Order: sequence, then structure tokens, then C-alpha cells
Amino acid sequence: MQEIRCGQCGRKLAAVRGFLELQIKCPRCRTLNHLKAESPLTSPSSATSHQEAPCLRNPSSHG
Repeated sequence: MQEIRCGQCGRKLAAVRGFLELQIKCPRCRTLNHLKAESPLTSPSSATSHQEAPCLRNPSSHG
């Protein structure tokens, strides 16, 4: 299983086995974390192995 952590604050958001595309909003800092697999043909165990999400701030979510 691969841990998904927030790219901004590092909070653990999920543990996944495989994904093609994943979007998770961090409940702590409200950063929208967006991850994509490198290729839809790769096996889930090899898709973006141990990679953190980029820090994407949503300007419309100011609390």
C-alpha cells in the first residue's frame, strides 16, 4: 500500500493500492492534492510509487 500525504503540510490523507487519478483536499490546510498515474497501462503497484502530491492551493477556499 502507498501512503498519500499532503504536499503542503505532510498530513497522511490515504493509503491506496493503485489509482489512475486521485484528488484529495486536506482537512488540515485545505490544499487540493492531485495525483495521476504515469500511464493507465502500468500496474497499480508501479504507478507513481512513493510520490507526494504537488501543492495546489484553491483560491476560493479561504476557510
